[in-house]
Amino acid sequence: MTEVSPHVDGNSLAGPLSDIFAVDMTRAWWRCPDCGSTGPLAELHVYGPDPGLTARCAGCDRVALRLVRHEQDTWLTLGGAEGAFRFRTAP
Repeated sequence: MTEVSPHVDGNSLAGPLSDIFAVDMTRAWWRCPDCGSTGPLAELHVYGPDPGLTARCAGCDRVALRLVRHEQDTWLTLGGAEGAFRFRTAP
């Protein structure tokens, strides 16, 4: 009998994530898990540009996202500092 894995690989996220990242991200909605403030991404307070851009909640200053570009890579952290996504950008 063949054992069935309870998960699939990350390629299964390609379609759903392309729906999300193909839109104007400034219209994305943010809800702060600390203070409960809500609003569009465009209302976050953004600091930078070096060493990268950090967007913080306008209500309590919690980090919403960090975006760092280094050479051909773009690093994106959503929420706190737990993990990050790296995107290879065109040279």
